[in-house]
Amino acid sequence: SYYARRCITEDPSWSLVTVPHLTELCLQHIVHNFEKNPILDRLLPEHQRKVVDRLPTGLPLAVTANLVSDEEYWKRCCTERWQLCDVSNYGDSWKRMFFERHLENTLKCFIPNITDPEQVLELIPLCKGYVRKLEIDQFLPPVQVDQKEEMDDLSDTGSDAELGEVFMQHYDLSNLIPALPHLEELHLTYGVKDCGMNFEWYLFNFTNQDCSNLASALRMCRSLKVFKLTQSNVDDEKTKLLARNLTDHPCLVELNLAHNLIGDKGAQALGKLISHSRLETLDLCNNQICHLGAQALAQALAEKSTLTSLNLRLNCVEDKGGEAIGHALLTNKTLKSIHLGSNKLSESTATLFSQVLAQNTTLRSINFSCNHLGLDGGKQLLKGLTDNTTLTELDLRRTEVDQEAEYLIYQIVWANREAVRLQHSTAKPL
Repeated sequence: SYYARRCITEDPSWSLVTVPHLTELCLQHIVHNFEKNPILDRLLPEHQRKVVDRLPTGLPLAVTANLVSDEEYWKRCCTERWQLCDVSNYGDSWKRMFFERHLENTLKCFIPNITDPEQVLELIPLCKGYVRKLEIDQFLPPVQVDQKEEMDDLSDTGSDAELGEVFMQHYDLSNLIPALPHLEELHLTYGVKDCGMNFEWYLFNFTNQDCSNLASALRMCRSLKVFKLTQSNVDDEKTKLLARNLTDHPCLVELNLAHNLIGDKGAQALGKLISHSRLETLDLCNNQICHLGAQALAQALAEKSTLTSLNLRLNCVEDKGGEAIGHALLTNKTLKSIHLGSNKLSESTATLFSQVLAQNTTLRSINFSCNHLGLDGGKQLLKGLTDNTTLTELDLRRTEVDQEAEYLIYQIVWANREAVRLQHSTAKPL
């Protein structure tokens, strides 16, 4: 009683009630020593919950990846690391979000010849069960001090080709992609973000070796459904290599090669790919495809195709290419959407598409914006639409079409769209 009175005198708040239970002390000890002794699976469910709630988010992934499945823990890991966290983009799984974004950040910061490749390889057994999509918008090039002087000399001469040869390829994805068995989407851009005043052309160089490594990885990634390689200076030769390795791919349904340097030869290779794949969406926006490439794509559409959407905006297919695509659509029964904006098309293409509109019952959307269809071209499209009941979108902005014809065209398209909407609304169960 003496000691009790003495404690109360020295600390009025002292009480036996504040002494933690032995169970609580044990749980605290487990949390503090979790990295060395992660015995989570040996605890009772209610005790597991208390331990996970107190675990710090900075624990090594080698400890937590395969042991901690609690979504609240991984939510804390995500929200403490990133300001914006939309879990709906990751199948509502916080653990999937963490591992996909962590792997993406690791690859974006990887510097060949400096970063240890083991930093990526050691992640594979930890994240392979959760990664379904990767979006990598930066690949850093190698930096070698002994090549700096040579690099400066080549930069002064303006020889980008020689400068590209000085530098080795970027991170080799063939070591990673095939090891992710659930990977379904891969979005890549070879370049450097926020380079500012340190801009150099070599920072945006997608080398032949890069392409070879990537092609090999794509061929072995049999679960891939969506592949996007944009703004990466992909030319005809690289396109042909990629197309060969994607031929007869069992799952690929969407291919996006927009904003590159693909010309007719590359488009011809993609035409063959269309005929030997399950592709449904092909985006070739802002490339260098002319009429020969468009004719190759048209041939694939006419012969054998599962394609439902084709985007050729900002190319130069002209009327020869536009007419070839029009002829293909007279018999094609799969394509639902086509974008031919900014392709130097004129009245003759519009005249052929008038026949397409009169015969094709599959097309739902056509974009002719920023072409020179002219007054007669608009009248031809209006004529083809007279009995059309399936087209629900037709973009004629900046096509020099007569205002009256454009108004009547939009009336028909709007009526088709309303009919589809009403059909869907009546088809829904009460």
